[in-house]
Amino acid sequence: MGDAVPPNAEKLLESEPLVGHLATSTDDRPHVAPVWYCYEDGTLDITTTGQKLADVRANPRVAFSVQRSEDGIPEWQVTLRGTATVVEDPETTRERNRSINEKYGVDPDAYAENTLVRIDVGSASYETF
Repeated sequence: MGDAVPPNAEKLLESEPLVGHLATSTDDRPHVAPVWYCYEDGTLDITTTGQKLADVRANPRVAFSVQRSEDGIPEWQVTLRGTATVVEDPETTRERNRSINEKYGVDPDAYAENTLVRIDVGSASYETF
């Protein structure tokens, strides 16, 4: 997994708690939604529910992007494309949900109803400005 993401892009993904955007598509209807995420050791994890989760279950091909900007001027952006897997293990989901929540500074047990989605990155692009 990590081989698909250049080391400089990995550093950017791990750098700070930014909001990413997950893109899914079912029945030729794209859906893009903001998500919190955790990127570690070549794995991108999100926890989610609702339409995003339903879309991933129907079509695991996804894209994810994150951008850092200052006053609306981009500093860098990373885009990942890959295959999502819904992780049905409650303990793994609880652990990753806690990690993501801690990264974003909220109660570690918030959003306990969410389901873990792990994205196997197939390709990545990044740019610094």
